[in-house]
Amino acid sequence: MATIILKSKEDIRIRRGHPWIYDNEIARVEGEPEPGGEVEVRDARGLHVGYAFFNPNSKIRARVYSRTAKKADEEFFVRAFEAAWKWRTFCFGEPAIERRMSLRLVYGEADSVPGLIVDGFVGATGTEGLWLSVQFLSLGVEMRKAEILKALRSVFNPDGIAERSDAPVRALEGLPESVGVLWGSVPERIVIEENGALFEIDLLGGQKTGWFLDQRANRATAAKYVSRAQWADSPNKAIGARVLDMFCNQGGFSVLAAKAGAASVLAVDSSHDALALLRKNAALNSVSDRITIVEANAFDYLRDLEKMGQRFDLIILDPPAFAKNRAALDGARRGYKELNLRAMHLLERGGVLVTFSCSHWFSPEMFDAVLADAAFDSNRRLRILEERTQDLDHPILSGYDESRYLKCRIVQVV
Repeated sequence: MATIILKSKEDIRIRRGHPWIYDNEIARVEGEPEPGGEVEVRDARGLHVGYAFFNPNSKIRARVYSRTAKKADEEFFVRAFEAAWKWRTFCFGEPAIERRMSLRLVYGEADSVPGLIVDGFVGATGTEGLWLSVQFLSLGVEMRKAEILKALRSVFNPDGIAERSDAPVRALEGLPESVGVLWGSVPERIVIEENGALFEIDLLGGQKTGWFLDQRANRATAAKYVSRAQWADSPNKAIGARVLDMFCNQGGFSVLAAKAGAASVLAVDSSHDALALLRKNAALNSVSDRITIVEANAFDYLRDLEKMGQRFDLIILDPPAFAKNRAALDGARRGYKELNLRAMHLLERGGVLVTFSCSHWFSPEMFDAVLADAAFDSNRRLRILEERTQDLDHPILSGYDESRYLKCRIVQVV
């Protein structure tokens, strides 16, 4: 096995839990590792650090998969998937899948399989079964696709496995995009159950793996504030909560807000395909009469709403990642500030704002500072109700800040 020797002190971050080794952290490579091959990682003193997948064409030159397991073969992946499932059963209970609960089953580096994402979707109401939606995002797992598929079948026993390796990060690994059915059969659409609601999803054509499982708990929490907004104690109590859901995607927040008793939900997104699924999901849950769907650019539409004098009691902002890298941080600050500033202008006094950032580059401290600046510029004050992150099937590891990417702040604007 070839060996990577790190520069002095570059092992500290790796020993603390970070799995990525960048090209400028390597002193030398001993041997001739194959692209995607296994390498041993040693520190500047020659002491063992771990084992990693090697990619000579990526800035992330090596991704640590284990401290002790030398060979990443089918047996290794079976053990990794069993450990990942053990964590999910610890968090959600043994019969999670039997209770028709869709979960992220493998979360890349956080589950010791760098670059591999596996979402398990459990069908309901006529589409019963378990389907896996898988992303191979690094060369190391791409080279071991056959072993990984065997291990997934062994541990999870799915009815079919879909590949959604169409993320831009594949290009950084020197890999083309790839979408299709890898094993078994995968229906064009399935219906899943989440938080007591039904959602039709597209495993092969929807965004990412077909559904954003990381927001499951946050969607349920946001819906609770439908009945807690300021309007409930106002003279207009009989009107009911008016909800604005920006970047609504397929309607996870919108449908749950309507089911929680919102008088009206204005759902806005720029994706025609996502909104088509939202219409179906609203109908599935018998809330179409209370959800108005608008296809528009979020920034432009927020300005239009303000000009029209519209007001809301609960606003949800769930934008895509504005900061894809460190160089994009200044633009991200401006984008997040404008979104939240305009939302604060649209909220009734005492209304609730549920706002997100999903870029790991944009730290919690940056996000809090943006919200404080937006509140100052809008002449509002914020009461912090909750600080949240992704659901527990997307585990957060100490030493690996990238594993904690989702920031959620629920605030009352007064």
